[in-house]
Amino acid sequence: MSAAELAFLVAAGFGAGLIGYITGLASVVSYPALLAVGLNPIAANVTNTVSLVAVGIGSTAQSGRVLLDGDRRRLISGAVASLVGGTIGAVTLLITPPGAFEAIVPFLVALAAVSLLCQPVLRRWATSHSDRPWAWLVGLTLISVYGGYFGAGAGIMVLALMLVLTSEPLWRAALSKSVFLGIANTVAAVGFMIFGPVHWTAALAMAIGCLAGGWCGPPVVKRLPAEPLRIVVGIGGLALAVWLAVG
Repeated sequence: MSAAELAFLVAAGFGAGLIGYITGLASVVSYPALLAVGLNPIAANVTNTVSLVAVGIGSTAQSGRVLLDGDRRRLISGAVASLVGGTIGAVTLLITPPGAFEAIVPFLVALAAVSLLCQPVLRRWATSHSDRPWAWLVGLTLISVYGGYFGAGAGIMVLALMLVLTSEPLWRAALSKSVFLGIANTVAAVGFMIFGPVHWTAALAMAIGCLAGGWCGPPVVKRLPAEPLRIVVGIGGLALAVWLAVG
């Protein structure tokens, strides 16, 4: 892999870290970047999952202590649900034939993009819902399965789930999302490191950028115009889904 490609992956990782914290769609940036440097879909996916662990590390190191001041019972139960779901998702990916994975990727990316574009509607629903801990845990487990399998848009799904089924404010839901998906990504990454075709050079380059992007995410999110960014990334996700479907 050339120096230019490594620099490209570091930059893409930084963008993925920022966008992942703000919108939950880190993979919409990082996954196609890995494809662009020549990795096949399976190798790109497992390498992507390993790299994105750094996003959760960066954002949690920046402001993770705030979570300890909230509902610790929800934090612990959510961590367990993420661990279980991420494990199931990783195993599913590893035993799925490559052809089947390539066929389903466009639909997963489209689902992620639609989830992002529908985010305002889901936020409005939050005002008329009370805490439903069991539904929230089941939903988080299912999303973590998806996160361990592929993960594009999983962050925004967790954010929407928390806003609808818990009483958490948006800022705390965003931070919780980073922690829970970080756990799901980590357990999946461990499995991929042992059994999957991880491209370690690409993973390290992207992880450097992801760590920096995740670290910068919490303070930057307060300054960026989130609404235009949400729409741009959502449309970009739909475009990526179409490109993957016809490519």
